[in-house]
Amino acid sequence: MTQLVKTEILTELLLTVFRINGKLLQDGDVLTAPLGLTSARWQVLGAIALSGAAQTVPDIAGKMGMTRQGAQKQVDRLQANGLLASRPNPRHKRSPLYALTDEGTRAYSAISERYSKWSEALSDPLEQELLEKAMYCLTAIEARLADVDPTDPKS
Repeated sequence: MTQLVKTEILTELLLTVFRINGKLLQDGDVLTAPLGLTSARWQVLGAIALSGAAQTVPDIAGKMGMTRQGAQKQVDRLQANGLLASRPNPRHKRSPLYALTDEGTRAYSAISERYSKWSEALSDPLEQELLEKAMYCLTAIEARLADVDPTDPKS
């Protein structure tokens, strides 16, 4: 396979990822709307719930591929709605830790139930091996993104 063909394939793959991301955000908004949430707020709740510990805004942003400003906006809204509580951070006085409240835990559990049914329907016709290969490929691209500077690709 020539480099040109590889880069064309990669371009098509990345364009597909962009389209999938947009559709996932739309469907996530539909999935979370009955709970008064959005995809972005679900991402923040998930970053905290899946980590098993309180998180800083930069931690949340990094885990979910959000900007710090975007994560802060969602954290502020979730906190105002009683789904998150801030705690002092012994490592950094100006960067509090955020944890799910009992209400936040219930909301995340309710979203997880809805997501579980949706993901089963979505994955049902797909072969496990195909999903595993897709995961491997996307993980490899994610690692390369961390290694290649977009302003100086040869560095």
